[in-house]
Amino acid sequence: MKTIAVVGGGITGATTAYSLVRRGFSVTLFERHRYAAMETSFANGGQLSASNAEVWNHPSTLLKGLKWMFRKDAPLLVNPKLGWHKLSWFAEFIASLPRYESNTVRTARLAIAAREHMFSWAAAENIEFDLKRQGILHIYRDKAGFEHAARVSQLLAQGGLARRAVTPQEMKQIEPTLAGGYYGGFFTESDSTGDIHKFTQGIAAAAARRGATCLYELDVAKVETDGRQVHVTSASQGCVTRQSFDAVVVCAGTASRALAAGLGDRINVYPVKGYSITVNLRDAASQAAAPEVSLLDDETKLVTSRLGVDRFRVAGTAEFNGFNRDIRADRVKPLIDWVHQCFPGVDTRSVVPWAGLRPMMPDMMPRVGRGKAANVFYNTGHGHLGWTLSAATSELVAEEIVQNLLPASGPRVLGRVEYGHTVAPTSRSRNA
Repeated sequence: MKTIAVVGGGITGATTAYSLVRRGFSVTLFERHRYAAMETSFANGGQLSASNAEVWNHPSTLLKGLKWMFRKDAPLLVNPKLGWHKLSWFAEFIASLPRYESNTVRTARLAIAAREHMFSWAAAENIEFDLKRQGILHIYRDKAGFEHAARVSQLLAQGGLARRAVTPQEMKQIEPTLAGGYYGGFFTESDSTGDIHKFTQGIAAAAARRGATCLYELDVAKVETDGRQVHVTSASQGCVTRQSFDAVVVCAGTASRALAAGLGDRINVYPVKGYSITVNLRDAASQAAAPEVSLLDDETKLVTSRLGVDRFRVAGTAEFNGFNRDIRADRVKPLIDWVHQCFPGVDTRSVVPWAGLRPMMPDMMPRVGRGKAANVFYNTGHGHLGWTLSAATSELVAEEIVQNLLPASGPRVLGRVEYGHTVAPTSRSRNA
């Protein structure tokens, strides 16, 4: 039986471990925290949103970034202090502008494929994660934003996603609690929401039940390969351990760049900080005033999800400020103010703020597949769509591992992995 190490116990690592153990591999999952899903997979916006598949590589994003650079409450905030990592990332971001349309279509296809796996896994493993399948409503305050969204809808349709334009009156029917004036909206009935933390812990536990070994509180310091074996060096409470495996999958989020460099691969992940607040709905009036349908506000770049009866999650913003996990009051305040404006009946006296670092690639596309070495694989760099895409990318990387390590099991596909109507290039072609 082939042995596989999976580095990282967030949503991508946990789903990768699950996909691999179901294929008969002996899987060991490494996670530096005491539990799965304690970093970026802890308190995100909750949206499983194929409708948010539009990549950011558009000229309007650059213009907004420049306009907002010196606004502390800006939805997109870039620390003007420069470094090589940030410069190289933005240079590649600009170089990816010509692939804006094709990458948006590909992302939509991945998102649609992912939801099928996630729902079937949750049902098979009895994972409860506050799933709410009531669609996502995108809201627009001006004509320009609405018209841009109409063009995005055409790209999403190419990826197989249907969403429809709605009038302000129809928006009110879809979500009666929403206050304020709007130009229009787009509604995607097939999208949904859920608690990423609950699901990740549930799928990690399911992988363990199926035979995976989950090693928590082990910080992976180094991953090496000699072409035949992979050696993982980890540390816990001053004790250093070195273990050997037939292959490794790096699912380490923002730490993937450093681990990849040690393996001879270039994975230019940048840590893009996002904030969320969880509003505890402690009384019946707040529960009635909070939305049931998930929202995405295009102007403020905020998303929402209703998690069970008594929690309301609001998340968003993008902050390019290196490996900075500080929770800043001036960044949290706009989220609370937004709740006051859009849902004035919600009591915000009990609000829990959080910040996480999204592992984002310059072209907004995750790195999925083999590295330079035959026994090194990646499933990382999902940015703000890790929750939406991970169930599909874990299946993609698991299938490529089967093709590379178990060639007798079927024909080998070089340079790409086919999944339904989705074609996802491997890291070999992407990182050249």
